[in-house]
Amino acid sequence: MLYYDEMAKLTKDDVLKLAQLARLCVSDSEVIRYQDEINKILGYVEQLQDIDVTNVEPTSQVTGLHNVVRKDVISPSSSTPAELLQNAPEVTEDGYIKVKRMIT
Repeated sequence: MLYYDEMAKLTKDDVLKLAQLARLCVSDSEVIRYQDEINKILGYVEQLQDIDVTNVEPTSQVTGLHNVVRKDVISPSSSTPAELLQNAPEVTEDGYIKVKRMIT
């Protein structure tokens, strides 16, 4: 069984790389704190490798529910396009909602 002190540990550079990938700004003290916390989490997860699961059936879900979705039914609308455009912002053009440019 591997314990916290025996496993491979994350370095400060590893924590900085993770922070960069997550787009987080971390101070030097946070790097040290996160390094310790992440190493403890990884140590716990690594202990799970020692568990014997040879006789455990795989479980994909535990609720017993299957395909709990509503039917995709098309229902006609009683509203006209002009009525729907009344709910739009003030600016409409040629029967369409005018929006700001999304792609520059």
